[in-house]
Amino acid sequence: MKDEPMDKEDILKKLSEIKKLDHDYADGRILGSMCTEAHPFAKEVYCKFLDTNLGDPGLFKGTKHLEEEVVQSIGNLLSLDKAYGNIVTGGTEANLMAIRAARNHARKYKGIIDGEIIIPDSAHFSFKKAADMLNLKIVEAKLDDNYKIDVESLKEKISDKTVAIVAIAGTTELGLIDPIEEISKIAHENNIYFHVDAAFGGFSIPFLKEAGYDLPVFDFSLEGVCSITVDPHKMGLAPIPAGGIIFRKEEYLQVMAVDSPYLTVKTQSTIVGTRLGASAAATYAIMNYFGKKGYSKLAQEVMENTYFLKEGLENLGYDVVCEPELNILAFNHPKIEAHEFAGKLEKLGWKVSVAKCPCAIRIVLMNHLKKSHLKELLGDLEKIY
Repeated sequence: MKDEPMDKEDILKKLSEIKKLDHDYADGRILGSMCTEAHPFAKEVYCKFLDTNLGDPGLFKGTKHLEEEVVQSIGNLLSLDKAYGNIVTGGTEANLMAIRAARNHARKYKGIIDGEIIIPDSAHFSFKKAADMLNLKIVEAKLDDNYKIDVESLKEKISDKTVAIVAIAGTTELGLIDPIEEISKIAHENNIYFHVDAAFGGFSIPFLKEAGYDLPVFDFSLEGVCSITVDPHKMGLAPIPAGGIIFRKEEYLQVMAVDSPYLTVKTQSTIVGTRLGASAAATYAIMNYFGKKGYSKLAQEVMENTYFLKEGLENLGYDVVCEPELNILAFNHPKIEAHEFAGKLEKLGWKVSVAKCPCAIRIVLMNHLKKSHLKELLGDLEKIY
């Protein structure tokens, strides 16, 4: 900050130059991101609600109503008649809230102090943050040959210290769906809190299933599922930040509640205090703008692009790691190690990521990737091959 005020036009000019350092989704070169450009309508609504604070909802009753509407709409999408939860910053905060609810619930009703959470090796790194912050021990269940939770390994990890089991509906690296129905039964039989991280898959699996895709059940229709993370700022096309945490029961929010006597509500369950209402309002707007038909069309389009890329890769001789369930594809060059290969693609202007389990090039087929971009990518891959 300078001593003297700067002219607005000079500031905007400088910001414009700095912005050029950022990659642009519209270029079709960002291949490894689970986020994409928010829909223009969602951006418009977002700006109208920039000054709202859901941390003090009594002052912003209209915006709080929108959050409740969004939570209930997502809950309905996930087979829940009455939903509880919040629109938060993203999957990390949502997962943190879920694990905090599980820990506090186990403390209150089971007397578990030194708790453990069982997660698959494919789990998002946010659970390691949650364990660190909440003083919990992580116990990792092995993956099977299909890169999903090995159910037998999971069973072996359960102990009298287990406060939560986590499964994934749309793994970060491969977009796969764990055997959630089977795990739900195990969690329910053992009276263990069960959280499903559907940050990526939550806004596509329901629509794909309705369109006839053969995908497993992952939602609240399974009695063992206690909470689900869903991120509207991924496949929902809401602006960042817009994550969602949905709970089956209000008591899971209540066990996290702390007194907030100087606010318009006397308790607060979320991780952060001040919460931007714009995310909830923009999510409300875009969900109603698209409707189920719009989201179904979007989900099917990105899956068509996923299959198009898969066929193109196989025709070129690349090794596709597994049959895609959602719009994520991982593959390898038959002779070049993944990190070295990623470097070659980087030099050609492609922003890819490298999965760790298994080590492979990972591409997320978000809606900013058009078929023309994929054809260009396949052209470069043919040259490298």
